[in-house]
Amino acid sequence: MKLSDLLLDIEPKSIIDAEGNNMDNGHNPEIGSVHYSAQEVKAGGLFVAIPGFVSDGHDFIDTAIENGAVAVMTQKHVSKNTVVIEVEDTRKALASVSSRFYGIPSEKMVVIGITGTNGKTTITFLLESILSAAGYNVGVIGTINYRYAGKIFENPRTTPESLDLQQILSKMHQQGVTHVIIEVASHGIQLHRIDHTYLDVGVFTNLTQDHLDFHGDIESYWSCKKQLFTKHLRIGPKKHKSIAVINQNDSRGKELIHSIDITAISVGTSANNMIFCENFNLDLNGITGTLSTPDGNFTFRSDLIGEYNLENILCAAGVGFALHIPYKKIQAGIQTTSTIPGRLERIQNTINRYVYVDYAHTPDALENVLTALKSLATRKLICVFGCGGDRDRGKRPKMGKIAAELSDLSIITSDNPRTEPPLKIIEQILEGTRSVISNEYTPEDLRNGFAQIGYVIEPDREKAIRLGIAVSEADDIVLIAGKGHETYQILGTQTVPFDDRTKAGKALSVLN
Repeated sequence: MKLSDLLLDIEPKSIIDAEGNNMDNGHNPEIGSVHYSAQEVKAGGLFVAIPGFVSDGHDFIDTAIENGAVAVMTQKHVSKNTVVIEVEDTRKALASVSSRFYGIPSEKMVVIGITGTNGKTTITFLLESILSAAGYNVGVIGTINYRYAGKIFENPRTTPESLDLQQILSKMHQQGVTHVIIEVASHGIQLHRIDHTYLDVGVFTNLTQDHLDFHGDIESYWSCKKQLFTKHLRIGPKKHKSIAVINQNDSRGKELIHSIDITAISVGTSANNMIFCENFNLDLNGITGTLSTPDGNFTFRSDLIGEYNLENILCAAGVGFALHIPYKKIQAGIQTTSTIPGRLERIQNTINRYVYVDYAHTPDALENVLTALKSLATRKLICVFGCGGDRDRGKRPKMGKIAAELSDLSIITSDNPRTEPPLKIIEQILEGTRSVISNEYTPEDLRNGFAQIGYVIEPDREKAIRLGIAVSEADDIVLIAGKGHETYQILGTQTVPFDDRTKAGKALSVLN
């Protein structure tokens, strides 16, 4: 593709040729590939230098040129022996260039973007099932993986970098995908990863504390999330037909729906929403109820657990309604969605324990899961959890307090400590725990079970999981929270294999 074609949506500050002469967009080297990693540049490629959190792409321009770059794009003034395009923001420019390089694939498919603190992954699975029931070819890009046409790929981040996202969308289109579901993280919005990805439907789930290490405060985080609806759904070729689906059980959802000027579908558990649920019942076997839509009412049954999952079901149904999918197909999609990897995923056993692994790693998510389980518990509720290192420290005491308030036994352990000392993280969790309960056990104290509500510290996550299951009795619930689907643990700068589900299964097998 000609360079000038890639720059159609960009107003460069300057374009300088190899001799240092000013040029206009008419200079047209052929671009064979686009890269933001200098090490991956191929002959004939365009290298876009992005300032990163660890390193700056501008420091690797020479490497890109040595590898064959015929042009480089920068947001700093540099002089190099190749074509240099200087722009205001290379992240923004990368999104534009990538979309054009891959033929603007989001124009050619129905694209659904889901944002919010919690619930995104579960909704992608529900929607995938609903859209498949309606006969569509579905692609999903999310936290767990990205998948289409029967193929599954690892996804290093919830919302891929713009170049990777456009490449994935292009491959999906080539494979006959008609509908794409994307989990849109706040990083994906703030860092322009979804720029020039044109959405048909945007979904808002909820907003609670998370990623404040990146955004600084909750209002900045909220301002970022809102951009999906105030900016991205209002620009591009789909702006006149885009639709928002908003969960009004969340207070921010109520605020959002009154502040946007696009078509919006409200969902929630009360009858003042376009789509709502009535006569619902929640237990450890799932959810039943009647969904009311403008197209008619239908009963449903789901294996998912808890009222927050009912909200996820309503959001998915809202998208189905927005896309004119018959309610019988929505019903079928809901009822065929069973286990979501790492989202209240039950670890089967023959000793009558209700053991669940969940990704809950924010205060709100942990509170939602524990509240749901506590309301359904007939005996004790044991919670094994920790907090990630090098991330939002403010949520640690909050999660400690929530676990203490809602659990009979809190087992405080490591999550992904990264470069922080695990005991330092645990001590910050304990600030919240000790504000509620003072009864501290040692692992040895629990050899014969426990009678009083309390907490125990076990920094080794595998030992903590074994302890939680060993101390449980028939019909107790054990929640292992924080890592969910993850199959690794980050210790220092090393990533080692670790799967809560596997560890729990081994601990249960010992008790068989």
